[in-house]
Amino acid sequence: MSVLVVGMSHRTAPVALLERATVGADDVPKLLDEMLRAEHVSEVVLLATCNRIEAYAVVDAFHGGLTDVSGVLARHSGLPLAELTDHLYVHYAASAVQHLFAVSSGLDSMVVGESQILGQLRSAYAVADEAGTVGRVLHELSQQALRVGKRVHASTGIDDAGASVVSEALADAARDLDREPGDLLGVKAVVVGAGAMGALAAAHLRRAGAAEIVVLNRSPERAERLAGKTLEAGTPARAGALEALRAELADADVLVTCTGSIGTVVGAADVAAARAGADRPLVVCDLGLPRDVDPAVAGVPGVAVVDLETLQRRLTDRIDVTGVDAVAAARSIVSDEAQAYLAAQRSAEVTPTVTALRRRASEVVDAELLRLDSRLPHVEPAVRAEFARTVRRVVDKLLHTPTVQVKRLAEGPDGDTYAQALRMLFELDPQTTAAVATPGLSGTTARPGDDVAAALGVEFRDAGDGEAAT
Repeated sequence: MSVLVVGMSHRTAPVALLERATVGADDVPKLLDEMLRAEHVSEVVLLATCNRIEAYAVVDAFHGGLTDVSGVLARHSGLPLAELTDHLYVHYAASAVQHLFAVSSGLDSMVVGESQILGQLRSAYAVADEAGTVGRVLHELSQQALRVGKRVHASTGIDDAGASVVSEALADAARDLDREPGDLLGVKAVVVGAGAMGALAAAHLRRAGAAEIVVLNRSPERAERLAGKTLEAGTPARAGALEALRAELADADVLVTCTGSIGTVVGAADVAAARAGADRPLVVCDLGLPRDVDPAVAGVPGVAVVDLETLQRRLTDRIDVTGVDAVAAARSIVSDEAQAYLAAQRSAEVTPTVTALRRRASEVVDAELLRLDSRLPHVEPAVRAEFARTVRRVVDKLLHTPTVQVKRLAEGPDGDTYAQALRMLFELDPQTTAAVATPGLSGTTARPGDDVAAALGVEFRDAGDGEAAT
């Protein structure tokens, strides 16, 4: 069993395509179930954010697993598989581990170094766990990825190399209002959506000096909750229903939308009616995927729109010079952590073989002692016991060095070949070995062949590729 990652992000697909392929929160359990019922998938977690859709699956074969997972994504998006795979990336085994650790560290984000991805990963794991699609492999891998992400953010200063998508959008909003980035002092801001992104937007607006924040949401309770927290933090805030949007926009300076709804929630007609006669500009930050704002809003006089497509063009592959050292340090940690994790997994995988070998030795000793008892029935019990202890000590000493060595050698890239040699030399039944313990994540970096990836039209990165973590 190995881990397979199949996904698309701002690095490989335009926002318009990400919109079509996006997975709403209500659809995630359904897609998880569909992937789990596929022939080659035994565990799966689905990570869906405003700029990426990724499936992490434990599969018994690369080719079959890739077909199963990409097929579900294609059916959900309504796109032909050939068109979808033009924008997919694939990571397998060791490369999958390194990619996940890079994602959790913010190295693969649209804004390098943002930490919001940690919460999104945690939520994706929780949803999959609740749906019953997480087993031992993805549980251990997900928890380690979260630990790696926390370590990177705590020890490298990578947070200073970038910011969240929200802060970048609000920086653009400040510029459109003829202010310095980060300066929204005195503005009235409207936030549509009270989820995690809405809470992040409210926090950034509060820190930027907004005079008032109005939270609108389909669920009044969630809007009230977010408005209450904002008020407690010291910024005037109110909550309302979506129907109040037109009235609130009449004197607003900034609108941030992040609902996750399928279909637009802010129409051009409503914005035009709300801004009729307004004597100051309005900046609309559309952070929804699919987009929350009708593209025609950009044509309303006095209104500027900042959306994910705008941010994608500006931020993709951009790294602030001041953050280069932090990013390099983060990549070094990710690489080291991935290698350590894989080495531990490979070492753990040889344990069933070692256990089976010792069990076989114990069975041989027991059989020979029983044979001795039948031939020498009158031997004193104390002598018989001492003889048995001596024989077992001899066997243990003979097995000690090879079992210690095979565990050490198993940590290397070709570790599984040593366990396989041990099984062949001592004629250990694979079924017996498997019964001792269920193997975990395969640490092998052997790829199934570029011809498979080429046939499906996807990009394949092995752990040895320098771009696997970026």
